[in-house]
Amino acid sequence: MEGSARFETRPSPRLICGCGSIEQLPILVGELGGRRPLIVTDGGIVAAGHPGRAVAAFENAGIPCAIYDAVQENPTESDVAACRDFAVGRGADCLIGLGGGSSMDTAKGCLFLLAEGGAMRDHRGYGRARRPFLPLVAVPTTAGTGSECQSYAVVSRDDTHEKMACGAPQALARIAVLDPELTVSQPPRVAVLTGLDAIAHAVESAVCNRRNPLSSVYSLEAFRYLAGAVGAVIAGEATMEHRLRMQLGAAFSGLAIENSMLGAAHASANPLTARYGVTHGCAVARMLPGVVRFNRRDPGAGTIYDQLAKLLPAGSCDRLEEWLEGLVRAAGLERLAAFGVREEDIAAMAGEASRQWTAKFNPRALQTDDFVELYCEALASS
Repeated sequence: MEGSARFETRPSPRLICGCGSIEQLPILVGELGGRRPLIVTDGGIVAAGHPGRAVAAFENAGIPCAIYDAVQENPTESDVAACRDFAVGRGADCLIGLGGGSSMDTAKGCLFLLAEGGAMRDHRGYGRARRPFLPLVAVPTTAGTGSECQSYAVVSRDDTHEKMACGAPQALARIAVLDPELTVSQPPRVAVLTGLDAIAHAVESAVCNRRNPLSSVYSLEAFRYLAGAVGAVIAGEATMEHRLRMQLGAAFSGLAIENSMLGAAHASANPLTARYGVTHGCAVARMLPGVVRFNRRDPGAGTIYDQLAKLLPAGSCDRLEEWLEGLVRAAGLERLAAFGVREEDIAAMAGEASRQWTAKFNPRALQTDDFVELYCEALASS
């Protein structure tokens, strides 16, 4: 880091960590002044029983609690507006985002609309909100997005499906509850893809041009936790200790992003999701090894990649990009061609990637032609 570099840190949520932590929700919500909490979640999480467990805890505490269970994957502006309408109808005074990143993004987006009105596209960017938000408690049931520790809601436009980052300090969860028992219900593929996403967060935040001493600590510690546990997740052999390490790694990655940013792997992944429906974790995992190779020509990034490689489990590859490629193979991720990605679309995707918000934080500046090369490499990889 340059001696003259300037940075400003952001606050983090209060972290409540440990098996059975979800049972503390009534106490935690009460401390925030909540009397009519609303759980924002999806149908799959309801079927797994987690919201029911939370509602039972609230009932035992004499607190009425409502459930909004219509969260969609990659929520759109309309999805968030529907949640807002439900929250208004129930008179909610505290939101609980219970689920994966989509549940937390929907809950945070709902807070924007409740406080500021308008549509989510009106809140694109950071720091435009001026009014106070209702308190948010984030309870992740996956170990990947790190949304529980970020003040951004990522929402897709209704018309173009372009992902928008809408951020404000008020959107940060007051409390994040990390209960590894909740991750047991994850389908194996979801556990793998969210884990790979968390690793991408750690790797990209570690080298982005907004990195600083605090974010670097979070990035490195997140990678250490994740690298030591993701192999067991991929193999289907994760113990509760592995699950806890993955949750902590995902949360620390989220804190690293909150205090820095991401880079070209996420910028290039978003068009794959928007155009072809490639699941985000798969898209970013496919793009990340090539981005690491591209960034190695930046001396600072190369040094950090070598530091990360030293945190890999014993017997792993010496180079970070080779280890990442090994994870993709071990996870059995589909090739991009399986989603219908075509060479003739690469130029258009590269143009879209170059305009993504995260692209400008990559340690090496990229032109459209650079993204073309990254897509060609990813399309050709096995």
